[in-house]
Amino acid sequence: MTRRPTYPILFLFALLVTTLGVAAPQQVPLSELFPTATQTKSAVVINKVLERYHYRKVRLDETFARGVLDNYLTALDPSRSFLLARDVERFQGGLRRLEEGLRRGELDLPFDLFRVYRMRVDERVQHAMTLLERDFDFKRKESFQLEAAEVAWAADMAELDERWRKRIKNEYLSLRLSDKADAEIRDRLRKRYEGLARRTQQLNGDDVFQIFMNAYTQTLEPHTAYMSPSTSENFDISMKLSLEGIGAVLRSDNEYTVIQSTVPGGPARETGQVRPGDRIVGVAQGLTAPIEDVVGWRLQDVVDKIRGPKGSVVRLQLLSTAAGASSRTREVAIVRNEIKLEDQAAQGFVVDDLLNAPGLRIGVIEIPAFYRDFQAEGSGDDNFRSTTRDVRRLIDDLVMKGVDGILIDLRTNGGGSLAEATALTGLFIDTGPVVQVKDASGKIEVEKDPEPGVAYRGPLAVLVDRDSASASEIFAGAIQDYGRGLVIGEPTYGKGTVQTLIDLNRYVPGEPNNLGRLRLTMAEFFRISGGSTQLKGVEPDIRFPTADYMLDYGERAIDNALPWTRIQPADYRALGALRVEPLAVRSAERIARDPGFEMLVERAKLVRDLEAETLVSLNERERRESDERRGSVFKDLQNRFLQARGMVPIDEDAEQVDETALEAQREVIARIQVDEAARILADSIMQERPDLPRAVMRD
Repeated sequence: MTRRPTYPILFLFALLVTTLGVAAPQQVPLSELFPTATQTKSAVVINKVLERYHYRKVRLDETFARGVLDNYLTALDPSRSFLLARDVERFQGGLRRLEEGLRRGELDLPFDLFRVYRMRVDERVQHAMTLLERDFDFKRKESFQLEAAEVAWAADMAELDERWRKRIKNEYLSLRLSDKADAEIRDRLRKRYEGLARRTQQLNGDDVFQIFMNAYTQTLEPHTAYMSPSTSENFDISMKLSLEGIGAVLRSDNEYTVIQSTVPGGPARETGQVRPGDRIVGVAQGLTAPIEDVVGWRLQDVVDKIRGPKGSVVRLQLLSTAAGASSRTREVAIVRNEIKLEDQAAQGFVVDDLLNAPGLRIGVIEIPAFYRDFQAEGSGDDNFRSTTRDVRRLIDDLVMKGVDGILIDLRTNGGGSLAEATALTGLFIDTGPVVQVKDASGKIEVEKDPEPGVAYRGPLAVLVDRDSASASEIFAGAIQDYGRGLVIGEPTYGKGTVQTLIDLNRYVPGEPNNLGRLRLTMAEFFRISGGSTQLKGVEPDIRFPTADYMLDYGERAIDNALPWTRIQPADYRALGALRVEPLAVRSAERIARDPGFEMLVERAKLVRDLEAETLVSLNERERRESDERRGSVFKDLQNRFLQARGMVPIDEDAEQVDETALEAQREVIARIQVDEAARILADSIMQERPDLPRAVMRD
């Protein structure tokens, strides 16, 4: 199963900043949904920019046009719930027209298709209202197809009606199993579909153009995206304001808005209750306002509901990634706040209770992001904050505490400054290249360690997971290529491309039109050993078993991602080869007896199975038993692990929760992988230097 991202990066800032106070849009007449001369000009300019500067060369032919149309259909109707097969066939028959139109910037076909789509939405919403007046038989044995994109478009209205009967029944049953009353369920679903019709009717010509142009750009690869003039203006304001909000990146996944990641130091992460993969099903303002259902909403509309001024409260109703579609939701209140640089800063601590290596002390440095305070640096502040500066200080502190090795924790680190990734690598090697960057013309530049000398020469390991991306992959890859330390954990995300923001107005100088901007993929990262970090990411030297259940994740799970390639290695000298096999064997033996890893593995299996599920039962008894079974399996494993650690399990769903105890419980769970990585590093130390006195591995 592959996923089509909905420009998550562009909406990061929308979530972080304050509300802009824009009035609610009004319904747009169908007579106004036709392309303008400015949009035609924008399309022509976008063509030229892509042909000249994009990393993947554009070839406008019928095959490419088919990909554009498929992406556009998916953007409009991802669940195949509105358009009929005859609608799709009609426009597929115009591929030659679309191909020629793309060359000349002609946009009649995409606007024609959108008008048909909007009429179909109105028809379906009216039908949904009729279905909500009826009763459903929840004892009947039947199922609902979750991944509608995997099936053909409905042949006629009768087939589409049947799909909608099952869709409404599924949504009704999900709320019913969440202990909602029938009257409340009907009211909630009416509002859900009335809102769908209203939001679709409010889409204007600029919205249609942006949706289509992003279908076009993502036919090249997933990280290139178009921003309309209004989106560009919003982006500018966002960049100028202080970073205030909940601190989360969202993406669309069919009918749901999903938490892709939380920002280090942001309010969402600080709650400890908002996790990547959580689905947002409702949003409310303040502590008392009613929850507004947001299932089926456009991503931007959900963003508009969530963002707000510093100090204000937003409540999210979340459905866990490890929960069934009908499991109970949880409500999380978040106080929007400024995201401070110091909250994102690296932190260190010592692990010194290793059963496999009594007396050894392992220092751990958590790096949530590769940050650099460019504003303070530009103003001449010699004490500006940066990842490398903070880690150097932490290394000195850990060495003073007598650690025998250092573990760098890059889990959930989505990247940041390339300069910081390069400089941080330089703390652990003397001199040499760190990463290679190849641009669209084929030119290769080598980024090198900016300073000679080493801040730390002792044993080193790097802990990564599936969410370690971009700059994290550059650092981990370089440490691995040099043989400077062990890489432990899961294969990383696989984000190996470089983007830049281009103002399209620069290509039509002297004209007043605002054509918007293009976020363009213009280069690719390559390791010094020659392989790209794109798609494959960094493969750990020692894999944790959770990695066995994440095949469909990261860049590997995205349609049309750039392939993995390689270039010539850079000129560098590896420091030596590490003996990994004995370490992996000992680690596997420990993990097999560890209730913490048993819990993590079972959770990974559960998430994998849920994501692979394409059919759900519409029989209430079967559905309830399935969800309860899944929930009890994971809860029993978690409770067993916590009890093994001498803790009394806390029920997060209870009405009265001891927040201090709950936070301690979360910290213990977060330490499972860190503790094992520390044990692996300790094994490595004893393997390489068995007679070395403890606590002397210092520069």
